[in-house]
Amino acid sequence: MTHNSTLQYSFICLNLILCFMKKILLPVLMVCIVSSFATAKEYHVAKSGSDKNSGTKNAPLLTIQSAANLAKAGDIIIVHQGVYREEITPPRGGTSDNNRIVYTAAPGEDVTIKGSEIITGWEPESKEVWKAEISNTMFGDFNPYADTIWGDWFKPKGRKHHTGCVYSNGEWLFEAGSKNEVYENSSGKPSWYAEVDDNYTYIWAYFGDVDPNKSLTEINVRQTVFYPRKPFLNYITVSGFNLCHAAPKWAPPTAEQMGLIGTHWSKGWIIENNNISYSINAGISLGKYGDEYDNMAPTAAAYLNSIDRARENGWNKETIGSHIVRNNTISYCEQVGIVGSMGASFSQIIGNHIHHIHTQARYTGAEMAGMKFHAPIDVLIKGNRIHNAGRAIWLDWMTQGTRVTQNLCYNNGGDDMFLEVNHGPCVLDNNVFLSKAIRNRSQGMAFVHNLFGGEFDAWLDTRRATPYFRAHTTQKIADHKIDIGDAHFYNNIFNGNGSFVKNPVSMPERTPDQSKGQRTIGYGLWVYDNMPVAPGTGGNHYCNGAQAFKKEKRSSKQKENPDISIVEEGENVFLHITTYNLDEIKSKIVTTKVLGKSVMTETPYENPDGTNIVIDTDYFGNNRDQKNPTPGPFENLKEGKNVIKVW
Repeated sequence: MTHNSTLQYSFICLNLILCFMKKILLPVLMVCIVSSFATAKEYHVAKSGSDKNSGTKNAPLLTIQSAANLAKAGDIIIVHQGVYREEITPPRGGTSDNNRIVYTAAPGEDVTIKGSEIITGWEPESKEVWKAEISNTMFGDFNPYADTIWGDWFKPKGRKHHTGCVYSNGEWLFEAGSKNEVYENSSGKPSWYAEVDDNYTYIWAYFGDVDPNKSLTEINVRQTVFYPRKPFLNYITVSGFNLCHAAPKWAPPTAEQMGLIGTHWSKGWIIENNNISYSINAGISLGKYGDEYDNMAPTAAAYLNSIDRARENGWNKETIGSHIVRNNTISYCEQVGIVGSMGASFSQIIGNHIHHIHTQARYTGAEMAGMKFHAPIDVLIKGNRIHNAGRAIWLDWMTQGTRVTQNLCYNNGGDDMFLEVNHGPCVLDNNVFLSKAIRNRSQGMAFVHNLFGGEFDAWLDTRRATPYFRAHTTQKIADHKIDIGDAHFYNNIFNGNGSFVKNPVSMPERTPDQSKGQRTIGYGLWVYDNMPVAPGTGGNHYCNGAQAFKKEKRSSKQKENPDISIVEEGENVFLHITTYNLDEIKSKIVTTKVLGKSVMTETPYENPDGTNIVIDTDYFGNNRDQKNPTPGPFENLKEGKNVIKVW
């Protein structure tokens, strides 16, 4: 709830009190309410302001940081139109959900905060290569052109990479591996290269046919745009901004996870209605704090140790997580759109549009995705659109009590979902997954009313033992390997590739306790035919060569290709799908009672808040047929061709 909403709520309560309470209580109540109003302040920031001003609307401050330094719990910082080139490091947070510190763009005004500075005075070195000489005093204590990217699970592809970047008219250039690559234009795209000495930073850049002195040319100067430098700053709202051009470090699960904007191991943030773009690594971080063990070893053992330390450092529902990230557009982040190791627990990730992640691909690693969460305990991931992101969603270790619902994923070069070494329970329902594959390297997963346009990857992992917890807590019960294949599949639509080919795949780094068939990839649920624990199945519809589980009793098929495609028309997205024979199947509403408990954790499939699940609405929230719900995410599919606006 924002500060203004809190005031409105207080006035409503006051009116009710006036109507119903005895007169003798009114003087005391009025004193309490007026006192709370007196302590809350609005601070205004404008490009016409001065940091010597008081921060009123008529005497605004000049920088957002100056307002942050003044604001206390309950205050609101209103930023007016303009471009602000600064890094905001809030010194304090709010005290509760109703007593936050709110940072917001003024209604109807375009406010941009950049971690970059404009660079002029470029000198031509050749026909198309320009050089800039920049005093290191511009960077202060942090020079992104001397700061290399490194860390656990980072793969540099045999060369150095820096957190700095060069932008031409709002778009980033490619960092070349050497000065010669810039001169030779060997990458075939606008590029740059930098060298740093004690006094100056030198940048050589190929801009194509653009004159950098006659266009907008910017370089990264600041590490983040909005990020507290200490943990446990709670209840902060950041709303309505354009946030771009940051140089945060690589964000693995075993180290401090810094983003263009980040919560830094805290509780109760709201990050909403922002346009977040051009981070050299992570866009939004909900993740881990740092300690002396950061980036010491990219191993499962190292991460297990970091989990124990995190619990000692406050990882529980009362202290960490419970963030809301909603209705943001996140793009052009080279590592990940939203990241969070443990710090994202108990959060809601709703209605975000994430696209063009890891587009330069000059380095790689095990942390690249639209969303990458470790330990997403009781997380709601709902109504997000993710495309052109390499991998869309990656839930890695300790996914428990999480629900993934009503998401739209397509045109991702890898898979739409990777569920890695989790014990569940986790429910994935009413999603549209149209990219290459779904990879389920977990157990205790339930898939209900989804549309799968690619392969399904059924994958055990008997090499790694990962933790599971008491329901809706971070209280560890034990570690266990992914060795049973426990899963449920109800009322989904599976599309094939026109033929049926069995494709068992041997798991890498096989150990003696691994048998054949530990990993199987294909279209449909036949990939679960030889799992140690048979999946729960029923109500699934198989198209175009996709095959059912061998013991599945209630299913339907259509030989025809459903011709699934996504068509983008401006801001709108349409799904084209042709279906037949959907009425041949007898399906049923899926509930907590139907799903039962995940085998390993012995925990029921519930909503993140612990209430029972009843999947009786579809992708749009429309009510489903109680007696025979339609397979897939959409209740009102008709025989033949359907064109559905999905965003």
